Amino acid sequence: MKTDYLIVGTGAVGMAFADTLLDESDAHITMVDRHATPGGHWNDAYSFVALHQPSAYYGVNSTELGSHRKDESGPNSGMYELAGGPEINTYFDKVMQHRFIPSGRVSYFPTSNYAGDGRIVSLLSGAQTEVTVRRKTVDATWFSPSVPSTHTPQFAIADGVRVIAPNGLPQLWLQHEGRTVPQKFCILGAGKTAMDAAVWLLRNGAEPQSIQWVVPRDSWLVNRLQTQPGLEFFNHSIGGESNKLAAFAEAKSVEEVFLKLESLGQMLRIDPSHNPTMFHYATISTGEVDLLRTIQRVIRKGRVQAIAPDAMVLDQGTVAMEPGTLYVDCTASAISHRKSEPVFGEGRIHIQLLRAPLVTLSAAMTAYVEVHGGDDEHKNQLCQPVPFPKNLLGYVSATQASLMNQFLWSKDNALRQWLRHTRLDGFGKMVAELSKDDTERQAILAQLRTRTTAAMSNMPKLLSAASQV
Repeated sequence: MKTDYLIVGTGAVGMAFADTLLDESDAHITMVDRHATPGGHWNDAYSFVALHQPSAYYGVNSTELGSHRKDESGPNSGMYELAGGPEINTYFDKVMQHRFIPSGRVSYFPTSNYAGDGRIVSLLSGAQTEVTVRRKTVDATWFSPSVPSTHTPQFAIADGVRVIAPNGLPQLWLQHEGRTVPQKFCILGAGKTAMDAAVWLLRNGAEPQSIQWVVPRDSWLVNRLQTQPGLEFFNHSIGGESNKLAAFAEAKSVEEVFLKLESLGQMLRIDPSHNPTMFHYATISTGEVDLLRTIQRVIRKGRVQAIAPDAMVLDQGTVAMEPGTLYVDCTASAISHRKSEPVFGEGRIHIQLLRAPLVTLSAAMTAYVEVHGGDDEHKNQLCQPVPFPKNLLGYVSATQASLMNQFLWSKDNALRQWLRHTRLDGFGKMVAELSKDDTERQAILAQLRTRTTAAMSNMPKLLSAASQV
């Protein structure tokens, strides 16, 4: 068969790219994925997983996710809804079945492996399809994370020790005969998955004192209040962005940036007595932080090396453990740190992060630029990959690269107009809806632009100072 674009991966990135390509071109698209349904890693995630940030600007540009309502209970109360894993899987499947395939311009190969050189191989039959790609092969797997259910633990597990992925928590009632439901838990890992598992346990009846938590490194966390769409949150979102840039402009060190952001309510940390060294854009509510702070039995001795029935061996020592403890393995890395390379090349596209941390906006932007951006050299100028942070310093680099891309986009009138109306850019849409007569908010917007210049001026100094430490 022949196609214009062969997209490898039907996760959120591949779906967002294809959706914009459908709207902006007349191209034929072929999509291939090992999963049986669209959604990528969402197919393998634990059932209680949910977005970090509002549903309002996740997914594909053409189709709203959720009902644009606010939660009325729970730790996200008062803020816009966060789609859960099952809802997201249903959403992407509907986009494929109700929009993509009926267009007549999308061929879909689920449960298939891309073997390279235009060869698609069915995982069920072994049948091979040869595809001639007229334009480009698109790698939409750049952000593919390691998820707990498909992750192999990197520590030794003795006989008799029970270790489960978070996926197993809601099924604890399905016990083998003679085995009791555990009442002692130990969460392994300090990322957002571990936080989700801890919150799930606490909200479903586990006592805080029954939970131990292995935290190799503490993280700074984004306050979800600062990520809300809608004009009613303008002062938190746009005003918060302005305050963030002021912190970048005024700080003398990277650590000072985060402390300033904490004082402004932009950043949170679970334990104020420990200085976080990690930042991965994990986004959380103050309600969730309050819940997590009730867990007092926190183990900070590095990563787990081995678990015996009555003890746990870590990098920095051994900790006695109560026999029968259920270990919840949250050590899979949600972030794949790959070396950046040009997004556009001869016969191929590698979709990467263009504005941190918005992966679906980045994918849709890549498709828009592919259609309207001219030659590959100019496209790559508009789409400089943003390095995902590995540590606190990485936040400066990611913010700097995102601002540089945003500046270039603002100079392209058509691109700027597309951004102002895409649902995947919650802040851009908010600014587009702002009345010129709203002097108070217009003043905040003007302040944001001024502070952007000052922040960009100071960022090289922050990076230089950090490199000399």
